[in-house]
Amino acid sequence: MTNPGELRLTKSLAGAALLLALVAWATAPRNITPSAFRDIGETFFPDFQDPNEANTLEVIEFDDATAAARPFKVTNRNGLWTIPSHHDYPADGEDRLAKTAAGVIGIVKEDIRGDNVADHGSLGVIDPLDETATTLVGRGKRVTLRGEGETVLADFIVGNEIENRTGYHFVRVPGQKRVYTAKLDVDISTKFEDWIKQDLIEVEQSKIQSVTLRDYSINERTLMVDDRDTLELAREDSDWTANRMPASREIDTTKMNTFLTDLTGLAIVGVRPKPEGLTENLRQVAEGEGMPITRADVIELQNRGYYFTRTGELLSNEGELQVRTDDGIVYTLRFGEVLYGTGEAISAGATDPGQGDGPGENRYLFITAEYERPAEPPQPANRDFENKDPSDFSDADRENQRLANEHAAWERGVEEATERAASLGSRFGRWYYVISDESFKKVRLSRDDLTKSKDSA
Repeated sequence: MTNPGELRLTKSLAGAALLLALVAWATAPRNITPSAFRDIGETFFPDFQDPNEANTLEVIEFDDATAAARPFKVTNRNGLWTIPSHHDYPADGEDRLAKTAAGVIGIVKEDIRGDNVADHGSLGVIDPLDETATTLVGRGKRVTLRGEGETVLADFIVGNEIENRTGYHFVRVPGQKRVYTAKLDVDISTKFEDWIKQDLIEVEQSKIQSVTLRDYSINERTLMVDDRDTLELAREDSDWTANRMPASREIDTTKMNTFLTDLTGLAIVGVRPKPEGLTENLRQVAEGEGMPITRADVIELQNRGYYFTRTGELLSNEGELQVRTDDGIVYTLRFGEVLYGTGEAISAGATDPGQGDGPGENRYLFITAEYERPAEPPQPANRDFENKDPSDFSDADRENQRLANEHAAWERGVEEATERAASLGSRFGRWYYVISDESFKKVRLSRDDLTKSKDSA
């Protein structure tokens, strides 16, 4: 017979064992139940099927240097693709966004990494917008695609790439604890240059008829101009000639071709908006309609390396070049002040005005485009030929028909070039551009750079 003391001891031991069992059960790693694996192999956003539904892409990354989220967005506003983070600069975004959206549609839940919130930091899937997170590390890249009416089509956080599995990342849907592994066959770029037409002047080399390189400097105090040289290059068939060339020198064809390649391939690395009304004020000055430039306009221009001379001419502190095409359009490229910095300090002006911090060196570029209308060809003396059969044409009829065709071709050319110049003027008028120092040095050449001795091999 068990005595009362032994019974109490037995019960105490049993209770302790039960408590230990409960603690062990509560703290033991959970095995995910088979039902939790039901979505493996499914896409993250099954309701998102048509990539053309997407009209906004927003990518938010965490900037460790500033300890703040850095957004990048491309969106369609009333049919125009723009980049809001870069002053609503026009984006060449429709095709790229559709490809990005198609890639997002195809993202599949390959496997489950776990449900433990404590692992989010080590996996790199902390929401960059999460203000409650106490750590600055382990934050991922949040990608959101929206459709009409700001409808969310896809929203996910891309974490660390999985070791030894190229292209595979940890992925989490915001608001959910679970972390998946997924292969991302999609280029989710936040680079400004990936979303724009980088080619600045959009001119084919074969259409360039002449180039003028003006080498001068400005005394910023007196606004006096020191003209060092003006090199005028003209195409004659496949050859180039230059003004004021000594008999012993000639154009270096190889260097000239390289220069034209660099010029037509001149690429944007950043943009800044011009003040409202500045372009129109400059047009009035150029056309002799007075001087409606305010002091604020002058300071704005000077901050970027552009100055008005005493005669009202706009010049730049690093000279300029002009490009004339066979359709009569003249591009003027004025090279301005230096900018230092990298990243958004250059592409969007995160540290404005002008002088960023960092090792990179860049230049402001001010571009204009004008149309120089060619001389009007003679018109036919009459149009009697229009009412005749060609077999009945006189010599005068044939001559009048030739003149009529030439004049009609001239009119079409004028109309097309006028429209193109207006389009270019509208495009260039709103912006100061930024080009890299490397590009600047390739096109800011001198007479010696483009010529050689005729005795050279």
